[in-house]
Amino acid sequence: MTTVTKGLVVDDPWIDLILAGSKTWEMRSARTSFRGWFGLIRKGSGAVWGIARLDDVGARMTPDELVTTIDKHRIPEDMIRSGAVVKWNTPWKLSNARRLERPVPYQHPYGAVTWVNLDFSVTESISVQLTGWNPPDEDAPTVRTPRSHPAPSASILKAAQPPGSSESKPHPLAFVREETASTMIGETEITQGNLTHSHFYMRAFLHRFPDDLIGGPNKTKPAPRTAIVYWGGPSPVETDIDGEKKFFRTRGWVRQFFAENGAEPGDKVRVEELAPYRYEIRLLKRGRV
Repeated sequence: MTTVTKGLVVDDPWIDLILAGSKTWEMRSARTSFRGWFGLIRKGSGAVWGIARLDDVGARMTPDELVTTIDKHRIPEDMIRSGAVVKWNTPWKLSNARRLERPVPYQHPYGAVTWVNLDFSVTESISVQLTGWNPPDEDAPTVRTPRSHPAPSASILKAAQPPGSSESKPHPLAFVREETASTMIGETEITQGNLTHSHFYMRAFLHRFPDDLIGGPNKTKPAPRTAIVYWGGPSPVETDIDGEKKFFRTRGWVRQFFAENGAEPGDKVRVEELAPYRYEIRLLKRGRV
């Protein structure tokens, strides 16, 4: 038995196909000696979205061989024939892929290229969500009792619809809230200055964020950790908090957030925690609860 201690970054739309069980070969540019369970990290999301087991690695494949095995890797024939994936010719053969109910945030180690070593707290959070799951093999992931903190009672986040869905395909990093089960961090009133400069202050509840999320007064002094912020746009934002100015350091999205919600002076911004280091931002119009 083993624990999930490694993660692999997989881009959209391939990660959704793996999690759906319709893609059992992950095509890579080189072989790997690793075998066993690993976490599936959605590229750009800062979180582990599921797990799978790497059973074997095949030999390099020619374009013609890739075309005859599309049912396993799901790369379209026109993409193969165009040469766009000529580098990605080595099949990593997977089994027992499973989507986690709640994506688990992780800190990407500096210099990690292929495999990511997951912190113990990430391994624990994954393990908690596997309780009661019995995959059809003997080498199943070990379920461990969390030591640092319990599994968060957070909003369940659902990934974008995979290719081929009958619904319109949203941005690859879009998420849909399925349940309301979050923790309110705080609310702050918007001023005209906030609207003009595209930010909102979090002075009154800054203490409710983890200490390692609070950085210095400029980009040269970032915090040790970053958060994933969901604001209703096409993709979430990864940012730390400016401890001197007391607002999210990355601000390019705030102007659009204000514009799309018709923000005016006197409205409020509510910050809710969905899971550790994952937050949702909502606008509350003046006079409404």
